[in-house]
Amino acid sequence: MKRTIDIFSELGARLRDFGADDASRRTIDLACAANGWFTPAEIRRAVRAITDEMLCRERLAAWLSAYPGMPDRLPAPPPFHPHRVLVIMAGNIPLVGFFDLLCVLVSGHRCVIKPSAKDRVLMEFMVDQLHAVEPALPIEYYDGTSPVDAVIATGSDNANRYFRSRYGNIPSLLRGSRQSVAVLSGRETAEQWAGLSDDIWAYSGLGCRNVSLLFLPRGSEPKLQVTDVNPKYKNNYLQQRALLAMQGERFVDLGSAVLVEQWAFPNALSRIAVAYYDSPAEVSAWLSEHDGELQCVVSESLTHSRVVPFGRAQSPALTDYPDARDVIAWLQTLNG
Repeated sequence: MKRTIDIFSELGARLRDFGADDASRRTIDLACAANGWFTPAEIRRAVRAITDEMLCRERLAAWLSAYPGMPDRLPAPPPFHPHRVLVIMAGNIPLVGFFDLLCVLVSGHRCVIKPSAKDRVLMEFMVDQLHAVEPALPIEYYDGTSPVDAVIATGSDNANRYFRSRYGNIPSLLRGSRQSVAVLSGRETAEQWAGLSDDIWAYSGLGCRNVSLLFLPRGSEPKLQVTDVNPKYKNNYLQQRALLAMQGERFVDLGSAVLVEQWAFPNALSRIAVAYYDSPAEVSAWLSEHDGELQCVVSESLTHSRVVPFGRAQSPALTDYPDARDVIAWLQTLNG
């Protein structure tokens, strides 16, 4: 058995040169072939974010120190009683399911994973790397029939309803669709606008932490910086632009996306919504009313429990729990 922190910091060290060797480059090629929305640059970005934010020894130590009773070695030694926790993973962005895998393992439980077909190549690579660090780590792939004691599942709202029906008899942490917003003061710098542009278009805007709705003071103008986008995203944009033009709806053509004015999340990938407000209280009221739909709020002018700085939406820290649900605290209740 190895110390928990040693295992995951060693994994971080192994991933430092991801993309620089033949084996990881082959993994990138296979992952892109399996999912046309993935690009080599964004796969490397996802691995780098995990390495920097989740696998740094100091950050791991600070994170785990907040939870008394955690096993300091893995596999967890007696008298700790591990449970079989099924993790049903999404595949919208590269390695989006890794955090749940990490949480289950550091909590001392056995992780039974069901990767998305869209992200299976990368998840299998990470599991192989973990087993290279510690072969006895309790990770297995779900066969669809073996019993489990608890489940963490992420998917669409329709999938979430299925999860509730299927796993209603065991402890479950279920996540449906969420989206993110940015609240601007009108005094943002060019650097902050560049960061916000990344928050919008990183991973082709497919993540729940990608911003799709901007709140701007009335009289301000958005200064978004659209960069190159995935060809699949570009095709989506061309369809949306043609549809809006045909319907006679007003929009601003950003070159790779369309900007529409509305106080609601857009219903298409390449649409970015902008809502103009007269007072910050209007925005606060909207955020409170739609809290169950929010993942994070990008802003440096607003106080909010899930606020993140510009350019950091897609680099979540260990304490940035999805849907604001503390996964470690929930896993600890399984032993209560």
